[in-house]
Amino acid sequence: MSIFEAIFLGVVQGLTEFLPVSSSGHLILFRQVFGVEYPPLLFDTMVHVGTLVAVVAALWKDILAILKKIVQPITLYLIIGTIPAVVAALVFRGWLEAAFETGNYLGFAFLGTSALLVTAELMSKRAAMRAAQISGSRRNLEETAQPSSLLPSRAGAPYSPRALNWLDALIIGLCQAIAVIPGISRSGATLSGALSRGLNRDVAARFSFMLSIPIILAAALFQLMELASGGAPTAAEAAAGGIGPLAIAAGTIVAAIVGFFAMRVMLKIVREKSLWGFAIYTGILGVWVLIDQFLLNIAF
Repeated sequence: MSIFEAIFLGVVQGLTEFLPVSSSGHLILFRQVFGVEYPPLLFDTMVHVGTLVAVVAALWKDILAILKKIVQPITLYLIIGTIPAVVAALVFRGWLEAAFETGNYLGFAFLGTSALLVTAELMSKRAAMRAAQISGSRRNLEETAQPSSLLPSRAGAPYSPRALNWLDALIIGLCQAIAVIPGISRSGATLSGALSRGLNRDVAARFSFMLSIPIILAAALFQLMELASGGAPTAAEAAAGGIGPLAIAAGTIVAAIVGFFAMRVMLKIVREKSLWGFAIYTGILGVWVLIDQFLLNIAF
């Protein structure tokens, strides 16, 4: 793998990990369309570490606030939201690996992402209208000034039980579990789950990205365990296969930088705009992939 290929894959990982378009789906798509081979496990682990760095850098204040006081509602909500995806990944591991290798369900999965985003926007709008009719304000109106901390405060914090409860966390977690399917966006699914519950859009975005931390960390640790057990090439073997340390470092750094800015942009989009553009994009991708799979057979 050349440095340019590593940089390209780092850009793809950094962008698609946080934009609601599915990183796994795009890796399959690029592999099929451009003949880009899926990177070895060592490289894949390191670019995931890069995106983990991006999350920590973007949400360091929220993370620090949690670390200062581990026992609090938001910690429980993160655990509740993480468990469904972990269980789904373990139970359906074999099927998921086959789906990633073949890409047979990619078109339907992209359409599923589009449907989730459309549903989220419609339900979010309906929830806002209902809240306005009942109380003259949206749920969490006190937090619409873009709160700076995840911790409860006297003024009312975005992740206090009043703003986000265990049922919200469970539903968002179940949406994240669906996203283990290649082509279903993790960020898109969790954002959809949060918005469909009528949560403040800032709360929805930040909780969605906070949930990515244990998931990315778990994936990286699992891959490192495979490397350590000899189930995957070591660093020396990877280098012998054409993946040198410089290419690995380049991909990791680029994934971190691009991921950081993608997160910042996505937070702004969710707070101030809508997800319709991403819904249209993934919908078009899904239709194109299905047409190619069943009729054209150009890439699939």
